[in-house]
Order: sequence, then C-alpha cells, then structure tokens
Amino acid sequence: MPESGGLQRSREPHASIDRAGRALKARKIVAIIGLDRFSQANRILEVGCGSGVISHTLFDLGNRRQTIEAVDVKDGRIDTEGYRFTLVSDTSLPFADDQFDLVITNHVIEHVGDESAQINHLREIKRVTSPGGMVYFAAPNKWRLIEPHFRLPLLSWLPRRASDTYVRLTGRGTHYDCSPMSLRRLERLLRTAGFAFQNRTTLAIRETLAIEHQGNALSRVVNALPDWILTMGMPLMPTYVFQLTPESTP
Repeated sequence: MPESGGLQRSREPHASIDRAGRALKARKIVAIIGLDRFSQANRILEVGCGSGVISHTLFDLGNRRQTIEAVDVKDGRIDTEGYRFTLVSDTSLPFADDQFDLVITNHVIEHVGDESAQINHLREIKRVTSPGGMVYFAAPNKWRLIEPHFRLPLLSWLPRRASDTYVRLTGRGTHYDCSPMSLRRLERLLRTAGFAFQNRTTLAIRETLAIEHQGNALSRVVNALPDWILTMGMPLMPTYVFQLTPESTP
C-alpha cells in the first residue's frame, strides 16, 4: 500500500506465490491466535492478502460460517475461493467501524510507505476491529541479517540512498521500496496508533518449528529452551509477531 501523502516512491507488492509456504503460514497464524479464538471469530479481515492463499486456507481451517474479507493494492492472487476480495488504493480500509473480530496483517506495514502512512495503516486496522476483537500482526526486523524481500545481506541496515544503490548494483531493482522497523520503533508506532499489545514472537518460533520442522534436532533443542533464553535474542529476531487489541478511546 502506498504512502498516504508526501513524496511518492513506487512500491512492489513482493507477494509470495509459494502456495505450500503460505498455507503453512495460515496454520501458524491460527496456532498463535489459538484455535478457540479463531473459531469464534465470525468476521475476519486479511490486510495485504497477496497471493490469497492465507485467506483461502483460513476458510478451509474455519467453521465455514465465517465471513472472510481480504484487501490489497494489487490483485496478485493465485487462490480466489472462500473469501471476498476488495482492491484498495492506499492504507484506507473500505469498511465501517468495529466490523471484524479478527484482523490479520502479515508483513504488510513495511510496504505501506513512510511513518505517517504506517501509523494510518495501524489506525485503520484499529478502527475496523471490534472492541472485543484482536489483530495478528507480523513485521520483519530492520536489523535482521538477510533482508527478506530482496534477499540481500544487511540491506535494511543502510540509509535510504545507500540501500537504493545497493539494490541497483546487485540487479535486484531500481530502489529499495520497503521500510522495516526496529523493535523499539515498532512498539512506539503501535502505542501511537492506540493498541495494547503482547509480543508473541517466542511462541511464533515454537509454532513454526512444530509445524515446519516437527521432530528434527533443531526443533527439539529450541523447544527445550525456556522463553527467557529465546527472549534474549529478541533484538535480532528476523520477524516480530504481536497480538494487538484496541485500547478504548477516552
């Protein structure tokens, strides 16, 4: 989703079309949310649905009475069944207030633009989430070693001009069109947008290993570690996962 104002930089969706990988991601999302909480959500929204596989898989995993909506700025879907898709032009969401019991935004915020666009993205999600609802939110860490969209080491560590040059010199594009955040900045934006939040990154690590690498040595070692040891590595985690709930407006 592009910036809501100011200098415009062309942005690509970077949507994954790995159907098997996206289906596993949907299963991990449900595991992190909790099956009971997911099953009780009557209206679900995926913001930035990309290939559409996650929304489609959520329909398959759900109770078939759930209404699932999905939005994106480009239609790059490879799965189109089980949900209703709406094309949008920016961070604004075409839904009334308090509509959704569950909102999913998975690696979207780094694509929407500058900080004002990122805050608007979050505020729009808060606006459409019901008072008792929740948001599954995931975003890449600015300080991860390999940038996930261009697959270049340390790309997101660099100043904007240097990162643009890096992308051009490696033949990956004309400029770097993502804005990942550090954990501290991400938490600041969540507070600014009016969310209470729980960091669920350690749970996400355990669920990822359980679903994708069940029974292997790495999975056994990591799952034997207490949360406090995993939390020590939080500043360098590749992805942060949060459970968000709207704070009441005074």
